[in-house]
Amino acid sequence: MTTLDHRGTAASGPAGRSARRATRSLLSCAVVATPLWAVVALTQAATREGFDITRHPLSALSNGSLGWLQIGNFLLVGALLVIGATGLRRALRGTPGGIWAPRLIGVAGVGMVAAGVFVMDPADGFPVGTPYGMPAALSWHSYAHFAAGSVTFLAMIAGCYVLTRHFRRAGRRGYAVLAAVGGTALLLGNGWSMAGGTAGTLTLAVGVMTAMLAISLIAHRCRRGL
Repeated sequence: MTTLDHRGTAASGPAGRSARRATRSLLSCAVVATPLWAVVALTQAATREGFDITRHPLSALSNGSLGWLQIGNFLLVGALLVIGATGLRRALRGTPGGIWAPRLIGVAGVGMVAAGVFVMDPADGFPVGTPYGMPAALSWHSYAHFAAGSVTFLAMIAGCYVLTRHFRRAGRRGYAVLAAVGGTALLLGNGWSMAGGTAGTLTLAVGVMTAMLAISLIAHRCRRGL
């Protein structure tokens, strides 16, 4: 008879091996999400004319003739997080935070997809030829983009803190610290950006990538444990 481990996954036999392979595949999506996001976004930030990461959010890259690259980045990475969250739900089943951490990361992925669908308005000199400063009035899709971004950030922060609790209770201090650093970096980066702090778009970008990196490394750890 096939038994179940503490995650509710078949522990032995062909069904168990198949379930573990499927879960590892799902977790791999969360693992690759961060490097993909970072490479695509930062390469554009460094090469696209007129873009200044200390003044322009990475979302602004969705504008212009090459905007499709960043739109695709939002859509693909968001989908990878949603799929990866399904793997986390399987891997963490029956453990503290095993329900809410995957849910929150899945919501963050949906928010990223929405941020790709609804593009923010050109502003502050980017793309080249755009007047400096913010537009006098924002379009509806720009408001939708900002709302999607807020959902993404809040869900990612909360997801990191739930993972902090999970690993603390499991006695894995290193991963608890990793998750806490990810959530706190995004919390501070987003807060500094919203307050209009110097280079706020840069601190936001660092915060987002730190939180995403924490999630990817945790997904990698869960994948190895199967």
